Amino acid sequence: MPGQYQLTMRSGPNPGTVYALDGDQITIGRDSSNEIPVNDAEVSRRHSRLSFQGGKYVLEDMGSTNGTFVNGQRLTGPRVLKSGEVVSLGEQIVFVYEAVDSDPGATMVSPRNVQGARPVTAPPPPPQAYAGQVPAGPIESVPAKKINPVPIAIAVGAVLLICVCISFFVWVDQTYRWCVFFPFIPGCG
Repeated sequence: MPGQYQLTMRSGPNPGTVYALDGDQITIGRDSSNEIPVNDAEVSRRHSRLSFQGGKYVLEDMGSTNGTFVNGQRLTGPRVLKSGEVVSLGEQIVFVYEAVDSDPGATMVSPRNVQGARPVTAPPPPPQAYAGQVPAGPIESVPAKKINPVPIAIAVGAVLLICVCISFFVWVDQTYRWCVFFPFIPGCG
């Protein structure tokens, strides 16, 4: 019976979000029309599909660019999922597939979602910046930070002064002119 299984996002745009699997066909992808939408540049618009067959969910890749993986192995065909397996979309999006122990006589808190998947956790906090997210609209330009040139000029000047001093002392030592420049040294009198 669908609904006894769930996907928990371990890494991606909404880590910790739990999706109860309630439908016979559940699609996962970047497009918002998917039952499990994942806003990430590595995820194809229609990336993967879960089908409920024979009391189990079967996962298949839908021709995605970055692939669908189960326990680190890329899918080349449909795969029956087992509880505890790790499902990855590309390299950054990771879900854990789990069987949920439930009492068939228990009262349900919320009705089943006809579309197939519903988040079980509380509503997510406001969207935060995530490195792989695809921007919803045009990208705004951010003004470049201005660099203060004074500390850089002081550092370059100090390095040059040290180089000049070292060069001078090497020249004095190689030409035996210690007494010319430093007459106060003992033995130069």
